[in-house]
Amino acid sequence: MRETRADVTGGTSLERADSRSALMKFVDRLVSRKKPMTPAGVVSAPVYHERQLKELCALHALNNLFQDGKAFNKHMLDQICHSLSPDHLVNPHKSVLGLGNYDVNVIMAALQSKGFEAIWFDKRKDPSTIDLGKILGFILNVPNELKLAFLQFPLSRKHWVAVREVRQLVTEPYPSCEFYPGSRPRGEPPGLFFNLDSKLDAPMCIGGEDDVIKFLRDQAKSKEREIFIVVRQDVGKECYKPQLR
Repeated sequence: MRETRADVTGGTSLERADSRSALMKFVDRLVSRKKPMTPAGVVSAPVYHERQLKELCALHALNNLFQDGKAFNKHMLDQICHSLSPDHLVNPHKSVLGLGNYDVNVIMAALQSKGFEAIWFDKRKDPSTIDLGKILGFILNVPNELKLAFLQFPLSRKHWVAVREVRQLVTEPYPSCEFYPGSRPRGEPPGLFFNLDSKLDAPMCIGGEDDVIKFLRDQAKSKEREIFIVVRQDVGKECYKPQLR
């Protein structure tokens, strides 16, 4: 499994820069592939990003979402497949070739094993109805055209993508970041949202709350795309704003 860790390096104080310039500099440092140059006592906080291997996009999406390369592995997901359909000679929840291609049932069971659940987002609603402070992130199911060299085949498959928030910290003069294990603590300011698609070379910064809402609106326009909201099981459908549930 190939993976990259995008490390944070020190530099200009975010508080003394223009907001847009500071944001861009922070993102550049956040997704830099260079080895961090930080002084003793300052910890670099990387954004974990697994790259695509075989048909393991569901595995990559889960690990990217939890920011932990050890959260799940192929054997664990295969075991979930077997537990879902123990009596089937050919398991319907994964590729018959054993390359991955796990379905949504596997992802939901994997999340439940960690105390989370995936709530299907009704695209008739607007993404602004989601309380972004109460969620872990999103898993998207998007079309994935099969290609071989320069040829594109009409066979369409699905691809899993993780999107989540990264909170930016300012440790003078070295910017860093951290990750919420579930929902954002009450009173804490929002961070930046990143597209952690395993087909990307590096994490892609979407932006703040307004930007991720626009991103989700664009995704929801397609009939071929589905959005799942990942929340702790004790949050459930309370991930929607109270007046809009």
